[in-house]
Amino acid sequence: MDLRPVWEQLAMLGIESSEEMKSELVTFLDDLYVVNEHTNLTRVPKEDAPIRHIVDSLLVLPFIPHGSRVLDIGCGPGFPSWVIAWARPDCEVVAMDTTLKMQRFLGDHLRSNLLQRIQRAEENIWRESFDVVTGRALAPLGIQAELSAAWLKVGGIFVPFRTELEHELVQSANIGMLGLKLRSLNEVPARDGLSTRLFPVYEKIKATPPEYPRTWARMKAKPLAT
Repeated sequence: MDLRPVWEQLAMLGIESSEEMKSELVTFLDDLYVVNEHTNLTRVPKEDAPIRHIVDSLLVLPFIPHGSRVLDIGCGPGFPSWVIAWARPDCEVVAMDTTLKMQRFLGDHLRSNLLQRIQRAEENIWRESFDVVTGRALAPLGIQAELSAAWLKVGGIFVPFRTELEHELVQSANIGMLGLKLRSLNEVPARDGLSTRLFPVYEKIKATPPEYPRTWARMKAKPLAT
C-alpha cells in the first residue's frame, strides 16, 4: 500500500507528517481491511484506499477553520471524520452514522478529539452546536443540507463533498429557508485517480426554523434544492 500520496497531500496543506501519524494511519488502514474481510465496511480495494479514502478526505481541510467543532454526518468507517481528527488535532470531531458495523469499527479507533454518535441526523438534534458540518457520499444536496443545517451554529459553515457535475445545482439550490447562504464554490481538480471535487461553503446566517429537518420520509418524497 503506497502512502506517498497522503504525505504529499499533507505537505501541500502545510501539515507535517510525524512518525506517530504515519504509524497511526498504517494501523487504521490495516485494521480496516482485516475487518473488511468478514464485514463489509468498504468496496474500495486496499491498494486504492490511500487516495480514494484518505487523500479525498483531506481535501476538505482548507475549509475548516482552526479549532472548529466538526460534525461528519454519515461517517461510515471514518471518512472523513477519522481523517480530519487524525490530521487536525486542533479540531473536535463527532462522527455520526446509524450503521452499527461501521460504528463498531470506528469505536475501536476513537481519538481524544474524535467522538461518535450512533443515530439518525434528523433525530435528537443538538441544535446550533457545531462550527462545521460536512459529509461524504451522504445524500442528494437538498437532503444533505436539510440534515445538516440545524446542527450548525449561526455563523458556522456547511461544507458538503459534492461532484463537478453539480455546479448548476449548487448555485441554484433553494435552501435559504434552512438559514444557509452560499458563500463560495470551490473546485479541487482531479488527480491520482480522484474525480474533481466540488466544495460549496454555505454560511449559516440565521437559525434554522424548528420544522427543519423534516422526517426522512418527507425529505425523500419532496427534497429541497430540486
